[in-house]
Amino acid sequence: MIWSLLKILSFVAAIAAVSLFASFIAESGSDVRLVIADYEISTSSFTFAVLLILLFPSFWLIFFLVGLTKATVDFFLGDETALTRYFNRNRQKRGYEALADGLLALSSGEPKLAMAKAKRAENLLRRPEITNIIIAQAAERSGDKAKAVSTYKGMLKNPSTRFAGITGLLRHKLEDGDTTTALKLAERAFLINPNHDELQNTLLRLQSSEEDWEGARRTLAAKLKYRKIPRDVYRRRNAILTLTDAQSKIARGEGGEIEAIAANRESPSLVPAAVLAAEVKSRVGDKKTAEGILRKAWLILQHPDLAATFASLEPDETPGERRRRFGKFLGKSRSQSESRMLMAELCIADSDYAAARQEIGNLPTEQPTVRSLAIMAAVERGEGSSDAVVRGWLAKAVSASRGPQWNCEVCRRLHAEWVPICESCGGFDTLAWSEPAEKEELPESHAGLLTLVASEIESRVDGKETDDVENDIIQSR
Repeated sequence: MIWSLLKILSFVAAIAAVSLFASFIAESGSDVRLVIADYEISTSSFTFAVLLILLFPSFWLIFFLVGLTKATVDFFLGDETALTRYFNRNRQKRGYEALADGLLALSSGEPKLAMAKAKRAENLLRRPEITNIIIAQAAERSGDKAKAVSTYKGMLKNPSTRFAGITGLLRHKLEDGDTTTALKLAERAFLINPNHDELQNTLLRLQSSEEDWEGARRTLAAKLKYRKIPRDVYRRRNAILTLTDAQSKIARGEGGEIEAIAANRESPSLVPAAVLAAEVKSRVGDKKTAEGILRKAWLILQHPDLAATFASLEPDETPGERRRRFGKFLGKSRSQSESRMLMAELCIADSDYAAARQEIGNLPTEQPTVRSLAIMAAVERGEGSSDAVVRGWLAKAVSASRGPQWNCEVCRRLHAEWVPICESCGGFDTLAWSEPAEKEELPESHAGLLTLVASEIESRVDGKETDDVENDIIQSR
């Protein structure tokens, strides 16, 4: 840097001195005589001024030779690139200027200009590890997929750009739906950079979709190792992987019972794991342990699937016996809305409508849902209210919220059943049991069934037992 500055200052000073001296000689009007040793040269002042000005290239040549000499000395002293840098300095300057122009064009939405600038920079710099990424991204934005893919493939040859090349190809394979190749690319990229958060998530999703549970656990362990997720989240997600593995094995008839128990043990609040673990214990006759698993999960999250599984443990019990057994099951959660609706349904099944009204309380007015309003309609019918009153509650249920559902916290997609990966955005462990933020449309199946019940009450109630009508109303939720 200092050497370059000295050269520039010396060059400017020399030019200024020569110009002033030539101007002085030309204005003097006299002849100029130069004496060098025994030689004498005499010439006019104008001719001498012209010769002096022509010395300008000589100064440039002197600077060039001085720089070349310095580079040569540095080369012989061990700097192997000294001569190359000296001759390529101007070329590199123009190359980096083209590279900067390419980056600016890419950021301003001009992919074709960016590609042209990147190619020029490549011709000047001979640094494909710098220019290829701009060329690939510019090709993607301009819609030239073939060029982008070929550029990414070329980046695989250089160790410094191999990761970027693999991830670029990975994106294209995911867009094409080629998950098998995408998984192989993600695994290669993971070996190069296991600390990359987005790659970890992509690999985890691909391994789960391909049912590579061991690989998914390794990826999840890497996320914990590199502190991408808290330990409690790691335990839950590891439980999800274990649960999904158990479900797959059970579906294929290859066991899975051990994995189901392990998943529930690692995350007791995971509803599907608790349900599966209870079913496993029930099949071997250990109903007490199954009840304990369901009760523990219910105290954390009141979910209808837990109640349904608990009811299935004693399929032959009477409505009164089931009501008493659920009274012990609900425990401290009796004040929760899910527990209140559940007990109201059990009271209706036991034909105790007064108790059902007491259990449901003010839920139909303060937290109106399809289910709470349908329960209220059943209570009114059971207590002998008019058809107009019953139809009034059912009419409200048609446009009411469906209550908590499996809701993706990323894309807000609703799911009828829990799944480990969102069917819309592909997010892993993004489903939560919650009421949607925005009021959703009631499915045609719900609306049609409720309307049918309302319209048929009057025509059927005279020739049918009241309990049958009540069952229709409850089933409409």
